[in-house]
Amino acid sequence: MLSVLTVPAFQDNYLWLIHDGHQAAVVDPGDAAPILAALEAHQLTLAAILLTHHHADHVGGVAALLDRHDVPVFGPRHETIPGVTRRLGEGDAVEVPGLAMRLAVLDVPGHTGGHIAYYSAEHGWLFCGDTLFAGGCGRLFEGTPAQMLASLDKLAALPDATQVFCAHEYTLSNLRFAHAIEPHNADLLLRIDRETDKRDHDRPTVPSTIGLEKATNPFLRCRLPSVARRVMAEGRAANDDPVAVFAALREWKNVFR
Repeated sequence: MLSVLTVPAFQDNYLWLIHDGHQAAVVDPGDAAPILAALEAHQLTLAAILLTHHHADHVGGVAALLDRHDVPVFGPRHETIPGVTRRLGEGDAVEVPGLAMRLAVLDVPGHTGGHIAYYSAEHGWLFCGDTLFAGGCGRLFEGTPAQMLASLDKLAALPDATQVFCAHEYTLSNLRFAHAIEPHNADLLLRIDRETDKRDHDRPTVPSTIGLEKATNPFLRCRLPSVARRVMAEGRAANDDPVAVFAALREWKNVFR
């Protein structure tokens, strides 16, 4: 039986340990210290490192982990990350060493130029780094709005029950923005109450699910006429073209307080 262990890091990062009680693979270890502590606390042996993109808060702990564990490092084909031993892109699959698990690789550029995600159809797990967040999406540092929208569309096409293991606890901030876009979305209002209660009790709001994101995340809902009208009413988009609406939403979120 495989499970996923949540490992908080920095101010608001989540690192993920996929394990069977003995062997473990870590996703996006931006900091080695909490991963080493979790491995020791749960008596796990590190078997592999999986990276989604090159940002320091996702790869910063790789070197220190490799100092202690001689393991393969999987990462995006179109990004240069020190320590990566196998470069991956769309259509590739990872047989995770030491674990009875196969992960499909998806190209999801936008946040960075070569960002990838890992998807287990068997377990219904998506490890998407900074592409899709609970209630939001990543900033566009290297990619274009069209790329990011296509990446989000790709993830939204996964089964609704798919669990979304994103990399940050940004949920309440994201949902405040979502509420500004869709103040009468009943699913969103329920979600705000539920996620606020989790944070009040110091519980993570992730993983989310694809179905929940499709019902409440404005970046997955930019094709809805009501969302387009809201953006155009603010003068942020000239028309209801989905890419224009998405770009306007992302720019708006960048300055939203």
